[in-house]
Amino acid sequence: MKFDSLYYPYSSQRMTAYARKGMVATSQPLASQAGLDILKRGGNAIDAAIATAACLTVVEPTSNGIGGDAFALVWTKGKLHGLNASGPAPKQISIDAVKNRGHDEIPTYGWIPVTVPGAPGAWAELSKRFGKLPLTEVLKSAVDYAENGYPISPILGKFWQSAANKFKETLTGEEFTHWFDTFAPDGRAPEIGEIWRSEGHANTLREIAETNGESFYRGSLAEQIDAFSRQYDGFLRKEDLKAFKPEWVDPIGVEYRGYKVWEIPPNGQGIVALMALNMMKGYEFSGREEVETYHKQIEALKLAFTDAHKYVTEDRSMSTTAEALLSEEYAEERRRLIGDQAIIPEPGTPPKGGTVYLATADEEGNMVSFIQSNYMGFGSGLVVPGTGIALQNRGHNFSMDPDHDNALAGGKRTFHTIIPGFLTKDNEAVGPFGVMGGFMQPQGHMQVVMNTIDFHLNPQAALDAPRWQWMENKKVMVEPDFPNHIAQALTRKGHQIQVALDGGPFGRGQIIWRNPKTGVLMGGTESRTDGSVAAW
Repeated sequence: MKFDSLYYPYSSQRMTAYARKGMVATSQPLASQAGLDILKRGGNAIDAAIATAACLTVVEPTSNGIGGDAFALVWTKGKLHGLNASGPAPKQISIDAVKNRGHDEIPTYGWIPVTVPGAPGAWAELSKRFGKLPLTEVLKSAVDYAENGYPISPILGKFWQSAANKFKETLTGEEFTHWFDTFAPDGRAPEIGEIWRSEGHANTLREIAETNGESFYRGSLAEQIDAFSRQYDGFLRKEDLKAFKPEWVDPIGVEYRGYKVWEIPPNGQGIVALMALNMMKGYEFSGREEVETYHKQIEALKLAFTDAHKYVTEDRSMSTTAEALLSEEYAEERRRLIGDQAIIPEPGTPPKGGTVYLATADEEGNMVSFIQSNYMGFGSGLVVPGTGIALQNRGHNFSMDPDHDNALAGGKRTFHTIIPGFLTKDNEAVGPFGVMGGFMQPQGHMQVVMNTIDFHLNPQAALDAPRWQWMENKKVMVEPDFPNHIAQALTRKGHQIQVALDGGPFGRGQIIWRNPKTGVLMGGTESRTDGSVAAW
């Protein structure tokens, strides 16, 4: 892969990292180092991904936790494998049950949006199938940081403080006291540079490691989750936990200018990026910083997203198929709607038929694209007493419309925002990539892929380039360093451009590319957070 630039003019001037024996790219330096330590102790990229993911539940709890979900794309021995470790809604929940509790919409916090956590199951399943080291060794760093503490980094501290201030106003019920006991033990969020530790996290991670995840789904941890749910009239039960098993899936992908871009199939939203790229490959672009480039990107993305919001949920509940949504016929039909002016998108009719992202690679050629989240920062606001398990609120994405494809139902998995990405060329791995951040994720995937393939930016430059996010209708948020003359030209095309002066919702990404001839790895990490590439 050839690149036209060593850095991007809007970048932090952080340079692409190069290494040969191994690489870990994450949003937290301590987690990156934990993964690298595993590689140095004889583990492979899969072990490193598990170690990093577990560590991130401790060193970046503002974005993920033990009680969240996970997805992975694993390249090993010349094949790409997909793992869907998103948990379903409790079997007892239903639209009527939620309405009977006085809600017309699914609440953001509390027990109603809580779904079965999948992350611990993902760690155990990846370790069992592809790992080289025992889970007790792989999770050692995570346990150590939880038990002995670590200093709070700058961006982490900012988000932690923001969440604590918000929760003080919104989480007033007795069931939320355990969140404050765990994450604001002195009545406040820990400050930047202050040491934070959690014995509950340490004990839970140790128990997960020693039982290969069994305790969480069929043992004492499952009993504690069940008891907490029953105490506050939640829907989640130990039977829901016992029934859960991560699912191995076939990744879905589209050809894009000689490369293959891969995502996890629905219920994930990765299909949005693929649908948008399918439309974009019908055009040629003279440059990245061109009005027509941005205009067509935005229009294609909004059309793809509108379809996803109508059709995407777990595959058995979809009224169409991923294959239909990704067909060339449908891409052409949607592409014809892209004109000279911004439109308000409507769903088409296909032919019938809060998050952390990490990337790892080792010298054997194994590579992992892994993403994990509690959703909306800390998730539901519920922490299982004494365990450090912050429960996700992923059920908030369900629809309360019984006729909608993504309608709430017991035992069903919802439309999911977290998505890992992977790039191949000529049946060889190029590498893992991802951009975390709610509904920004497929938008970030499309922008990173085009930055790399169309505009030849190296991994760090591809991440540092100014981002935009379509919000709704014709509204588009852009970063402060987004070119002003482009923003003005897009406004003349009917886009409602809003500059985000507070950092904005533009996601945080990681990339590792591999040279198939030399095995040399090159990585980029996110300049918008405490990002780090650890390599050797």
